[in-house]
Amino acid sequence: MILPTRFQKEMQAHLSRNSQQTGPPVNLNESFGPGRGNPYKPQQVQSRIREILAKYSNGFWVSKLPQIYRELYRQDLPSEAIKDLETWTHICIVEKTCGSNSSELLLYPATEQTNTPVPSQTVNSTTSPAEASPVQKRPHINPLARSGSRSPQSPPSPPYPQSPRSSPSSQSPRSSPSSQSPQSSSWSPSPPSSPAALSPDLKQRLEELLMKYSSGLWAHALPKLFQDTYKIKLPGYVLKNLDLLSDICTINYPMSDNPQRAILYRRSSVRGEDENCNRRSSSASEEELNVRTELRRSLSNHKVPTLQIPKEEYPSVLVMEATNTNTVILRYIGEGYSVAQDSMEDEMREYYGLDKSQQAPLSSTSSGQLVAVRAEEEEEILRAQICEVMSDKVKVYYVDHGFSEVISKSKVLELHEKFFKLPFQATKCKLAGLEPFCQEPLVLKTFEAMASGRILLAEILERGPVPLVVLYDTSQDDDVNINAACIKSLQDKTLASPLQVNSAYMNVTVSSVCSDGTIYCQLPSRGLTKLNEILQKIENYFHTQVTSEFLVSRPFCGKECLARYKGKWSRVEITNLHGSRVLDILFVDVGVQASVEVFELREIPPLFLRDLVSIPPQAVKCCLADLAVSVGSWSSDAVQWLREKVLNTSDWSMKVAKVDETKHCVCVHLFTDKNFLDPSRSLNHQMAQSDLFKQQPDVFLISHSPTKISTNPFSSKTSSSSDSTSGSPTSASVPAKPHPRRTLSGPKEGGNAASTSPPETPSSPSGLLQLPPLLELPPVGHNMDVYVSVACHPGHFVLQPWRDMYKLVVLMGEMILSYNKTEEKPFKVEKNQIYAAKIENNWHRVLVKGVLTNGLVSVYELDYGKHELVSCSQLRTLTKKFRQLPFQGIQAQLAGVKQRLWSEEASIVFRNHVEKKPLVAQLEATQDAVNPWDRKLSVFLADTSHEEHDVWIHDIMAEFADEQSNEL
Repeated sequence: MILPTRFQKEMQAHLSRNSQQTGPPVNLNESFGPGRGNPYKPQQVQSRIREILAKYSNGFWVSKLPQIYRELYRQDLPSEAIKDLETWTHICIVEKTCGSNSSELLLYPATEQTNTPVPSQTVNSTTSPAEASPVQKRPHINPLARSGSRSPQSPPSPPYPQSPRSSPSSQSPRSSPSSQSPQSSSWSPSPPSSPAALSPDLKQRLEELLMKYSSGLWAHALPKLFQDTYKIKLPGYVLKNLDLLSDICTINYPMSDNPQRAILYRRSSVRGEDENCNRRSSSASEEELNVRTELRRSLSNHKVPTLQIPKEEYPSVLVMEATNTNTVILRYIGEGYSVAQDSMEDEMREYYGLDKSQQAPLSSTSSGQLVAVRAEEEEEILRAQICEVMSDKVKVYYVDHGFSEVISKSKVLELHEKFFKLPFQATKCKLAGLEPFCQEPLVLKTFEAMASGRILLAEILERGPVPLVVLYDTSQDDDVNINAACIKSLQDKTLASPLQVNSAYMNVTVSSVCSDGTIYCQLPSRGLTKLNEILQKIENYFHTQVTSEFLVSRPFCGKECLARYKGKWSRVEITNLHGSRVLDILFVDVGVQASVEVFELREIPPLFLRDLVSIPPQAVKCCLADLAVSVGSWSSDAVQWLREKVLNTSDWSMKVAKVDETKHCVCVHLFTDKNFLDPSRSLNHQMAQSDLFKQQPDVFLISHSPTKISTNPFSSKTSSSSDSTSGSPTSASVPAKPHPRRTLSGPKEGGNAASTSPPETPSSPSGLLQLPPLLELPPVGHNMDVYVSVACHPGHFVLQPWRDMYKLVVLMGEMILSYNKTEEKPFKVEKNQIYAAKIENNWHRVLVKGVLTNGLVSVYELDYGKHELVSCSQLRTLTKKFRQLPFQGIQAQLAGVKQRLWSEEASIVFRNHVEKKPLVAQLEATQDAVNPWDRKLSVFLADTSHEEHDVWIHDIMAEFADEQSNEL
């Protein structure tokens, strides 16, 4: 790579610093000094060295160990550990190389008791300055890639936070991300009662649980999950000594102050898993071999490339047909797919139209042969494969359009070899959640009506030969989940709650009161009786089952499963995913929303699945009729009064005034007795005559996003929603997995830590809060891996350090689970103070920039650099535990160009190259300020995702240097 002239000095200085970092070989007797003041914890260091040796099983120089350790764990290797290496014979073997200097030592795993290995050249401890680069190369990384996204926002999604070592979405562009271990003032050995190893039975059960959560499992969730699954308690010594799990999982500590807030990631090198993988690989290889053999035969020695699944998480697709939801035929829309197909078919039309010699029908045809077919319109020429040969006709399958047809042999032409280059465009997918009902007539009829022949968005949950997807129709005001709609088609309408205008119903239970004035009611019905019977059977069934097969390992929007509500299993539907750990659910039979962790969910046992699916939701959405105030503008006092009146009693009576099919809502009058003829005795009349609605506060409550509150009636750790005082679990969000309709946002990650500052009074957030520490930056001239969350123009954009994104994900998950449990009373919001704000289902750390008279507040997202308008009812006090991670958004301007009033064209070009992308930034200057959000950097940006060369952004923007605009 050739650097601009102005970079020469910086380049030389950088290379000089890098070459100095390598240093001479390490002597075991040398003293290195403490690692940034961290206490020496032998067990932790041993565990990490074991992980390093697993990666470098052929051995490496001891002199290289501090560098590798620092890159992997973002901590310096304690000097005591270097001295202790020779005594850790159960971890490693230290040997001197023959004929070399006595200070040059080799390190390799203790299990490899063989002759001295020759270390790989890739771990050579010296680097030639000529080979170094100011911007280190790294593989292309898509920050929006989700585990199973999950994501989002991702990013999919995998039920738990992605390990930085296992998920590309959280890896540092240049090196493995940090995985800070908890720190303590001193190290204490395991208690004598703790065994040296896990029993085989216990290890097997823990492996089963970890296998269900391939994206990681929180250690604090392990005891309850273990007891729920196997009906026995997890031995207490397991959590006290997590190193016992090191041979079956990798342990990561995103919160350095709390050792039990560790995340366990299943090792891919567990022997049993390897054997299973080998069997799967062997089976897959045989299948692949058969497919390739058939392909070679059918294509007459011409090879057609395999169709690759688009990289984006929500590709557009054209649905062709489905005779089975496990084999839906579709085509991908976009560059390289439908666009390439249209171009090829245009070329085929021109080729076969001009070349008369190619218009003659094929003289001989055979089954499996790839041919060109003249369509009925006589103008289109399509690729097809012969399925069956008849006397004067053939049955062909159009490989790019996904349907079959019987045609005359006169329409079959030889396919020229240049039309073999494009992969077959018609491909198959499987609809998630519909596997048990893949051939149900009602499901297929619904799918035909809603999806066939339409362009939809496909959320890819699992990539493979037949990808697992969820389809969305985004052509309407509200996105429609096609998979969920197909499941709902199986509901028995006769089991729904009966509703007729002017009809009265007794023994009504109000199960939830939302903060926007809507209520959810349960009416006596056949469906409710049947539902309670089945749920009781499921309760008994789970008490007798000792298995992990009912854990939910692949959540997705619209999925129906089970969760605990008031101590019992209840039906829920997943409504939103926030990263890989937290999700929103709706208890469909009580109308309560909640935010929970994935391990709290269970699959519906197959024995009861069909019966449960047939019962419509038993919660009826209602609003109180004849109230002057509209839904969405209720005061908090009015909502609280209504909750205290109607919840926790089942003897209400209800009269239906109106059924609004468009809003799926029923207008009703509520009565405490059975006197339906006297409207003055209704609860509606009492509220209308009270002072609750006579003086409305100057606050606008957003009707489509009601705040939810609750007192947490759940036996599990469900984050209860504020929908009702009965314990409505609350709707919450972590870096949310974005809805298909939303603009996908960048990775969000994080962790929190405890603080010693005194807690503030929740009702008075205006007091001066202790701010998080300043974000650490590299010295001027050094590089840092960044993600650009916002880009306006070269003079203003916002960076996020890549190394701490993972911590931000964890932090936002904790904020969701914390803030969605309760609802604070309104307080005075002050300008230039920091708060927590709920923005699009996520809780963000924000700075208030202005308070408007209509109850809205202008806020600045301190971790993402975005400006938003929110209702003041969506603000909360930013508690001390969420003020430990430095604010992650840093304002910056591009170095190497003169600052000016950039044109719109230049700004668009800049945004297209940097916004929502992982880049490498070389720090040129730092402009400090009193407040952390006012700091500004001047950086060079480089895109190192290209294989051939690095792209310097300031070189691109230099093309606009001569445009007619004013320099600043």
